[in-house]
Amino acid sequence: MFSFIWFLLIGLVAGWLAGRILRGKGFGLIANLVIGVVGSFLGGIVFRFFGFITNNLIAELIVAVVGAILLIFIAGMIKKR
Repeated sequence: MFSFIWFLLIGLVAGWLAGRILRGKGFGLIANLVIGVVGSFLGGIVFRFFGFITNNLIAELIVAVVGAILLIFIAGMIKKR
């Protein structure tokens, strides 16, 4: 249960950071936080696919932020159409 809460917290922070990094390309605070949680999951899958495994907070946060940025970018491309 604690690891799930930790996952959500990292995802929320990742969404906030991704929104800050991609200024003007995000979807607002609440949507970026939700995208951060989903992006955290996506980032974990992508990084594991390439053989990278995280085992500390900083690495998990980096993976989550990269996943959130990727998801915001993809969602922005879809929204544009």
